[in-house]
Amino acid sequence: MTVSIGDRLRLKQQLPYLKSADPMPMLRPPDLVAAGEVGEVVALHPMDTVAVRFRRGTFLIALDRLDLIDAEDAEDSD
Repeated sequence: MTVSIGDRLRLKQQLPYLKSADPMPMLRPPDLVAAGEVGEVVALHPMDTVAVRFRRGTFLIALDRLDLIDAEDAEDSD
């Protein structure tokens, strides 16, 4: 999957932990982002990883754990 900054993505499933996108990343509890929650790509990282801003923080997540949502789905989730 190819994404760019500003794309909206949905988390496919609950992760065992989250990694913050801070200058010094930290592991965070998985309950900060629910499965199915929509976030916005704010940075692209190597090895198919993106920084995604959700309502409770910005986290580094592998692209295979995310689904790209189209414009129609984005309107439904707002």
